[in-house]
Amino acid sequence: MENRFFGEDGMLKVIPKKNKFKMEIFHVIIAKFEEEVIYSEKEVNYILKDFYHDYALLRRYLVDYGFLSRDSYGTEYMKISDQ
Repeated sequence: MENRFFGEDGMLKVIPKKNKFKMEIFHVIIAKFEEEVIYSEKEVNYILKDFYHDYALLRRYLVDYGFLSRDSYGTEYMKISDQ
């Protein structure tokens, strides 16, 4: 998985500032999540740490940009299917 934002190892080199480029990387990342599966925060972090050292930031972005939903307690996450 190599492109302008990901290294050969699949890790993000940088999170772009422009939203259109953020969306590009979020589509790559969200593909690692299965639909209709409820993930714990720990499981989400485990997946995201393979992409970026600040996995909490990625988790917040995925929720804020509508790729993941989060319960009101912040303990359960689910991929939003229309992405």
